Order: sequence, then structure tokens, then C-alpha cells
Amino acid sequence: MSATPAPNTITPAGGGGAEDSLTLVVRRHLRFGWYSLLLFLSLGLALEALHGFKVQAYVNVMSETRRLMWTLAHAHGTLLGLAHVAFAFSVACTPAWTSRTRSVASGSLVAASVRMPGGFFIGGVLLFAAVLLTALSLKHFQIDAPRGRNSKIQNQKSK
Repeated sequence: MSATPAPNTITPAGGGGAEDSLTLVVRRHLRFGWYSLLLFLSLGLALEALHGFKVQAYVNVMSETRRLMWTLAHAHGTLLGLAHVAFAFSVACTPAWTSRTRSVASGSLVAASVRMPGGFFIGGVLLFAAVLLTALSLKHFQIDAPRGRNSKIQNQKSK
């Protein structure tokens, strides 16, 4: 018995440039999707460990924004990883899709998968640093933060 591929499968060594580019797109998105899932599910595991061990730098009230941003990075990265796997299978099912629109959609999905979770993660790091620097500068210059709209009126009444 000889092993012949099924008619609907995509073979890497091919009879045309369109089939080869289709194979490359499918492989690229399967690889990117599975590695994204590995990365962002590992990030989720690390976040759960930080929460489970009650690491104060993570569960502290001052770190609420950081925790939210990192959770959003984990969730969006995981879902976009699944979107890559789904995109690879849908591209394989629609070989009549033009090469130009397929490459635009492919590039857009890769860009979104890097920028969106990366932005959330970096935002959690930098926003926390900005809040910390602001708090330290307020403490250094002994500036009281405003307490509300009527803080001047309340301060005048108490005198």
C-alpha cells in the first residue's frame, strides 16, 4: 500500500506557487498560534501563582491596575492564539482566497497578536512605575492630594 495524501490536504512540496504560499500561511499561523498559547497560558499560570502565594507586589491594593492589565494581556493573548489556529484552519479550507487579501489578513492578525497583549503587559509595568513615581514625588514634596470638589470649603470650615 502506498501512502497517498487525501485530496483535501495541503502538501508542502507542491505543484504551484499559490499552494506553496497557502502552505506557508497555514504553517505560520499554526506555529504562531500554538506558541502564543504556550506563552500566554504560561503567563496565566504565573499570575495564578503570584495570586495564590499572595505576593504583595501583585495582590497589593496599589497593584490593582497592574493586576488588571496583566490579566488582560493574558486573556487577549490566549484568545488571539486561538484565533491564529482558527485562521490557519479557515485559510486551509478556502484556497480560492486571493493571495493579497490573505497576506493582509495574516499580517494584521500577527500585528494585533503582538501589539494588543504586549501593550497591556507593558502598560501594567509602566503605569505602575508612573503611579509609584507620582506617589514618591508627592511624599517627597509633602503635597496633599485633593480630597474632592469641596476640599477647600471643608478646610476653611474646620479652621
